[in-house]
Amino acid sequence: MMLRGLALALALLGTPVLAGLDHADITILSFDDLDGWDRDNHQEALAVFLDTCRDLDDPQWRPICALAAQQDDGKTFFELFFRPVLIEDGNAPLFTAYYEPEIRGSRTQSLRYRYPVYRKPPELKSGDVWLSRREIEEGGALQGRGLEIAWVEDPVELQFLQIQGSGRIRLAEGGTIRLGYGGSNGHNFMSLGNELVRQGIYNEHQVSQKVIQNWVRRNPEAGRELLVSNPSYVFFRVIGNVSAHKGPLGAMNRSITAHRSVAVDPVYTALGAPVWIEKKGKEPFNRLMIAQDTGSRVKGAQRADIFWGTGERAGRLAGQIRDDGRMVVLLPIQRAFSMLPEE
Repeated sequence: MMLRGLALALALLGTPVLAGLDHADITILSFDDLDGWDRDNHQEALAVFLDTCRDLDDPQWRPICALAAQQDDGKTFFELFFRPVLIEDGNAPLFTAYYEPEIRGSRTQSLRYRYPVYRKPPELKSGDVWLSRREIEEGGALQGRGLEIAWVEDPVELQFLQIQGSGRIRLAEGGTIRLGYGGSNGHNFMSLGNELVRQGIYNEHQVSQKVIQNWVRRNPEAGRELLVSNPSYVFFRVIGNVSAHKGPLGAMNRSITAHRSVAVDPVYTALGAPVWIEKKGKEPFNRLMIAQDTGSRVKGAQRADIFWGTGERAGRLAGQIRDDGRMVVLLPIQRAFSMLPEE
């Protein structure tokens, strides 16, 4: 059967609609409406799509994923089997970026490496609200329990590692530990940068990870108080089966790809779906990406967090991104049209 015949057959399959979209505005677009669509590397996006497509256990996605593995023309593939869908919930679009930190540490506690990176304690169940950061760090609830994965040298780097939810520790004794998200204490996140702005220490445009790090070092007592003012605390797990050249594991438990993977709100955008990003700002960013991750601060139909890569440079660049734009989800044809309200 030719590809266009397959596209028609797949369009006839029944398919469920994402829950929670009854209050959203849905618009079916054409690929001509996507700014820069013809100029992207669709084959590169297709390769990333295949990384997680195999995990989409759904009657609409399974035949599409089987066909995707056979394609050598990504642009034709996406145009035949998908339709661009603009989903809006009334909130302003916001595009940010995140990265995989790489920080120094050791398997052994010492005067230099004295800040522990913890596994989740067994009594903490998913969804529970547990001890706050202050209670964990000042009360000693985790000490002496064998929950330490490693020790690191900088408390600000540790907290940014927790904010990102994954990372790498370069060990003083050689080698690297790869970390994945292992759970949290259930408390709401409070931004260190916003707190410094609230206190009148910096203006909003001045705040960055490096600025916070230097301020904490210059003001050890006030800096310590700043760090524990964020009640949220993230635990980690050791990732042992991901190649060093690949990105961290996303919400689909597969490695994500710099500049091709994006974190979304799964209430509005199905994990594994291709999404077309039109990011404005200082450096416009128009590209086909794959929704392969989520985040506690990524909420809304037009909210996306772009994975920018690993290491200090990626972190510095990611921290500068806070832009307007548009996100369009590519959905299988029948699924796209089934989302429109009935006449």
